[in-house]
Amino acid sequence: MPVTAQLEEISKLYGTFAALRKVSLTLEVGRCYVLLGENGAGKSTLLRVLAGLLKPSYGKITVLGLSPDEARERVGYMSHAPMLYDEYTGIENLRYFADLYRTRPCLAPEEMLRCVGLDPALTRPVGQYSQGMRQRASLARVLLSRPEMLLLDEPFSNMDIGSAHQMLALLQRIKADGCTVVLTTHQRELAEPIADALITLIAGSVATTTGKIEAAALRP
Repeated sequence: MPVTAQLEEISKLYGTFAALRKVSLTLEVGRCYVLLGENGAGKSTLLRVLAGLLKPSYGKITVLGLSPDEARERVGYMSHAPMLYDEYTGIENLRYFADLYRTRPCLAPEEMLRCVGLDPALTRPVGQYSQGMRQRASLARVLLSRPEMLLLDEPFSNMDIGSAHQMLALLQRIKADGCTVVLTTHQRELAEPIADALITLIAGSVATTTGKIEAAALRP
């Protein structure tokens, strides 16, 4: 199976505090990896390292055969913050972000809003959206550039069950198209149906990996 990202003995230190401790993972193309663990376990830090937003203190990482910095435009990252302009409508936000991708062909903003269950004709500014609507608009933003790896930090937070299932169905289609999905969640029961591997972090270390691809996800 082709590899999207390879992490070898990755550690991230803040002074004497280790947010990540010798994490080694192989992430394959078209797979979904769900990161589990308590608050402070290192899940969000691991996503930011994969996204190229944090540099590891030790270890080696490649994403799509490149350094995370070099691969950044090919990776979609959705953080806790929606990273949308509150005064703009959903379609205005997506048109703005589509203009920022000068070197990559983007999907149509109208199409992406419909894919996440939002009406592109909605004139309400994003600042007046519900939390669930903001989550969906944020997902539409990161999917615009057709990322080859999708990183989602608590994508189901503040979502009603119907919206969460709609997002899961979309993620299943994205995965089937060959995109690697890595997400964090405290709602294991929601993400488990699309997960190829469940990776539990404890105090910055990979404690367990379970699922259909244990041997590939967790290197010895």
